[in-house]
Amino acid sequence: MTALTALSAEAPTLVQSVDWLAIGPVVITAAVGLAVVVADLFLAERHKPVLGWISVAGLAAATATLLPLRAGDRSTFCLTGDPAACSYVADHFTLVIQFLVLAGALVTALLSVTAVRDTRMPAGEYWFLLLSSAAGAALLPASRDLATLIVALEVASLPAFALVGMRRGDRLSSEAALKFFLSSVTATAVSLMGVSFVYAATGSLHLTQVADRLEDVPGQLDTLAMAGVALTLVGFAFKTAAVPFHFWVPDTYVGAPLPIAGYLSVIGKAVGFTGLILVTVIAFPAYSDIWGPALAVLAALTMTLGNAAALRQSPDRPNSAVRLLAWSSVGQAGYLLVPIAAAAYSGRDQIGSTVAYALMYAAVNLGAFAVAALVARTKPLHRISDYRGLYAERPLAALSLGFFLLCLAGLPPGIIGLFAKVTVFRSAVDAGLGWLAVVMAINVVIALYYYLRWTALLFRTPEGAHTRTRAPWPVAAAIVVTAITAVVLSGAPELILRVTSGSLFAQ
Repeated sequence: MTALTALSAEAPTLVQSVDWLAIGPVVITAAVGLAVVVADLFLAERHKPVLGWISVAGLAAATATLLPLRAGDRSTFCLTGDPAACSYVADHFTLVIQFLVLAGALVTALLSVTAVRDTRMPAGEYWFLLLSSAAGAALLPASRDLATLIVALEVASLPAFALVGMRRGDRLSSEAALKFFLSSVTATAVSLMGVSFVYAATGSLHLTQVADRLEDVPGQLDTLAMAGVALTLVGFAFKTAAVPFHFWVPDTYVGAPLPIAGYLSVIGKAVGFTGLILVTVIAFPAYSDIWGPALAVLAALTMTLGNAAALRQSPDRPNSAVRLLAWSSVGQAGYLLVPIAAAAYSGRDQIGSTVAYALMYAAVNLGAFAVAALVARTKPLHRISDYRGLYAERPLAALSLGFFLLCLAGLPPGIIGLFAKVTVFRSAVDAGLGWLAVVMAINVVIALYYYLRWTALLFRTPEGAHTRTRAPWPVAAAIVVTAITAVVLSGAPELILRVTSGSLFAQ
């Protein structure tokens, strides 16, 4: 017995321990999603609204579980032979992105409570899909191997296809869902091929091991490795809506329910940028001379085309407000790409600029969609001209939207928007990408026109009589939360700098 005990003590264990606290935010979100879809089977139709509040409570609980993880030094699902190679890491980068995702999903859920009821969408399916997508989006920043990364990406994306097409009988919704699905599946297939090439060249899927082995790839496998890196990046570039992978954005946003359009513009974009950051600065630093210039060019093209298309939106065209926000999100994606490109030249600490900008963008863009959801209750055509004289009808909503648009433009009093743009601009200059900084400055000036035009419209004299209805309190709460967040951050922008400064990744 003693010999057997000694032998078993010396033998390496193949059983992995699980850090349940580290994976808590993802597990809670997924568990609440399963609870909602099961409860939907037993609830009478008149009681279905309770599913929305269960979902809101679940997302709030998942966000709260980030508090005990503030130290950011946890990891789990590690290889027994190499404890440094883990599939799930809860470092500072993970926690910041998970907060963005879960808080953004919580605001989306508040907006959805009223939307699901008013449009009579199937409640059980809607909330299950939203929570499933949020769980995948929360898993992605913690993923530290390529297999988990792709699985998390698809768990976040697949429910989104169905959410876009949730308005049954709506032709625009069905077309948007189909276009989104086909283009996304194609991009995922390309990424999977890239991942298989990288695995063939390195023999590993863990990001840290891939990075080490790409430093010394045999000559006969170098072309395979480069092709794998390029193909992997294509899929994540699609999720970020970078040019030329942006074509699905405007039609998808127009066809989707407004809360889901806001969700895609923030959480969907965060998913793409998170994956892009992980594969570039952690897995593929050896090929920074390839992806660095490529991302710099993509950033310039994306911000230029996005702002130019937003500039062309006619105020009287149906859905022009949603289309402007869609093209604006493409332009903002260009700014978000700049620090990632800069990381190829001056180190991974530049990633903090992308994270800081993403936090600002999430708060103000979700706020803009919240106001749009409120206005759409009486003016369902979603035209920019529908916002004329909004201040006379709903002064608080008009002031909030005006502030959100000024933040996106980077103008005072939207100091947080100006702060975020300066941070991104500085990252380009520090990396020696002066030409990209110039392109960004030109695009910021171009964007001023359409943001200010919409802002000015809010305070003009209204035309004709206005029909005012009482704002549902969940929508009002979403507007208030995002507005307060934007105002606080504008008063103390160093809060974001404090969160995103230094090294975000576990060493």
